Amino acid sequence: MSKTSIDFKNAARLILLPLVLMAALTIGVGLLITKVLQTTTLIANDEGVNAAMTKDRNAFWNSLTDTFTAFSDMPTIIAGTAVLIIVFRLAFKRWNESAFLTLAVFSQSAIFLLATVFAQRKRPEVQHLDPAPPTSSFPSGHTSAAVAFYCGLALILTLHTHRYKILNVLWWAVGLGIPLMIAYSRMYRGMHHLSDVSWGFLLGLVCVAVAANALLRRRPIAAERPVITRDTAGNDAGRTSGNRVTT
Repeated sequence: MSKTSIDFKNAARLILLPLVLMAALTIGVGLLITKVLQTTTLIANDEGVNAAMTKDRNAFWNSLTDTFTAFSDMPTIIAGTAVLIIVFRLAFKRWNESAFLTLAVFSQSAIFLLATVFAQRKRPEVQHLDPAPPTSSFPSGHTSAAVAFYCGLALILTLHTHRYKILNVLWWAVGLGIPLMIAYSRMYRGMHHLSDVSWGFLLGLVCVAVAANALLRRRPIAAERPVITRDTAGNDAGRTSGNRVTT
């Protein structure tokens, strides 16, 4: 029986180019916001969203948004990814799922950190409910990390339970619901603008798509190891690769 392995040469070709393009686009949008559009009505309306949300703050939502924010704190995402790397390797007897989740999570983090260096945007001018980290406001790292981790997990589970529609709906309800709630929480708590979390959501989705295309597809990234079968006389009867047999 054949085992699936990763073709790293082809994987690099499908990974590097789209991620470099996404990084350049993220930096470009960040510079556009901070250098060109900062005095426009568009940015004023962006700030207005946070101002409106502060008017509806109460103890219940303060506590709930704090809890959801913790779901994508850096220690949570790193620890969750490390555990799932081991779980997926043991469960599926291959590295594809583990490598996929690792790439999705850490590629968005790299692009996010790079963008904050070049496009340093101030936090919304409202009361902040969290201590402001040293990184800038654009894009939302909590949101992009949540999308990469929870949507990535939902995709893996869906691929292995694709015959069960109820389970698939459940995976994606959780996989999308948690990042959406985290995005809302970051705005509610005054830590990010609507444009920050929107781009963070897009960044996470792109990283998931790139990683899935490179590492979860059967071909060309997942290469099959040939298995040689022998007849009763001990001669090579054929060489199998996937479902195809050649003699």
